[in-house]
Amino acid sequence: MKPINVGLLGIGTVGSGTWTVLTRNAEEITRRAGHPIRITAVADRNTERARTIVGDAARVTADAFELVRDPDIDIIVELIGGYGIARELVLAAIENGKHVVTANKALLAVHGKEIFAAAQAKGVTVAFEAAVAGGIPIIKALREGLSANRIQWVAGIINGTTNFILTEMRDKGLSFADVLKEAQALGYAEADPTFDIEGIDAAHKITIMSAIAFGIPVQFDKAYIEGITKLDAVDIKYAERLGYRIKLLGIARRREQGVELRVHPTLIPTRRLIANVEGAMNAVLVQGDAVGATLYYGKGAGAEPTASAVIADLVDVARLHSAPVENRVPHLAFQADQLVDLPILPIEEVQSAYYLRMRVEDKTGVLADITRILADGKISIDAMLQREPGDGESQTDIILLTHTAIEGQVNKAIQSIENLKTIVGKVTRIRLEDLN
Repeated sequence: MKPINVGLLGIGTVGSGTWTVLTRNAEEITRRAGHPIRITAVADRNTERARTIVGDAARVTADAFELVRDPDIDIIVELIGGYGIARELVLAAIENGKHVVTANKALLAVHGKEIFAAAQAKGVTVAFEAAVAGGIPIIKALREGLSANRIQWVAGIINGTTNFILTEMRDKGLSFADVLKEAQALGYAEADPTFDIEGIDAAHKITIMSAIAFGIPVQFDKAYIEGITKLDAVDIKYAERLGYRIKLLGIARRREQGVELRVHPTLIPTRRLIANVEGAMNAVLVQGDAVGATLYYGKGAGAEPTASAVIADLVDVARLHSAPVENRVPHLAFQADQLVDLPILPIEEVQSAYYLRMRVEDKTGVLADITRILADGKISIDAMLQREPGDGESQTDIILLTHTAIEGQVNKAIQSIENLKTIVGKVTRIRLEDLN
């Protein structure tokens, strides 16, 4: 059996995990792939650290372009990350006729259209299971396992850092700022956690999944993104009392008018399995017309869980290394000439239910004024919670859950409610998804 030679770009956390798992399970992987898969060269700026990991078993260089141009290397594994040099290296590898395996969700979400077109033209494969949800094989499930289905929607907890923060806020009653410091101390959050807490990382991932689910181009620039930085611990408590938990969800939903593509904090009924995904774990719920709802759960990050996905891609590429292009699974599940450019709906046209919290003066007629405004906007109320004011308090909280409504109508209603003299400050609005 001819070995498949791999060039590894970046041997940090995931790269070292890939080396370890590929070495440890070499015999099992060979039996699955039909070829030995071996990393013959590693490129990393820290060559000294790279050599301590691979020893004499692979060539080490600081020049990544040396590997993408090496005629003896069959597959390039890109684990550098980011949009810049990674894009140049991936395109150079494709131009040199090499298959690419990457865990770089940011690169594919932003430049996927260009990269997949280049790979299609050159007759090579770009595999990216590790780019979404770490060790969970969600890309393969969407692209192959559910190919008989018309996918209706995908909803995922796809960022472990934010899920850890929300879990700790609920369990300990702490503020966002306090839990973020804890997450950084434990290594769950980066020193600069912006990509995680502002929802950008989750948006990269749901953008990729939406393309595979619906057969559309990757369109990260059209995603609506809202992070968890403004989330108040009091809303987590009220949600619990009403039978809900708050999670940062990535949602892609097919509508008649187009596709919803959004990331934001979301109330989910506690009875749903996905609402009970805790800590740094990930989960993705997919609704297909034939299969119904399917749930995929596991570790969304970490050296060996992500390495598991990288190596699964290596095995797939090794199996089809010499197969004609037409016999390979298309990058985005649908044949390249069958992608459709469905519009991504602006957030004002999204349909959701809503959690509304209002600080109000404890006066007669306040609730009647609020419900009148909602009724005028054709927004119906599903449930209500009103906190009794304490001794000496002149203000209280009213929490309303609405039935499904159009976001633009809800925005107008909120503006009218905030203009009432009995309303104190701004209305807190969090979207609610039943995921039924």
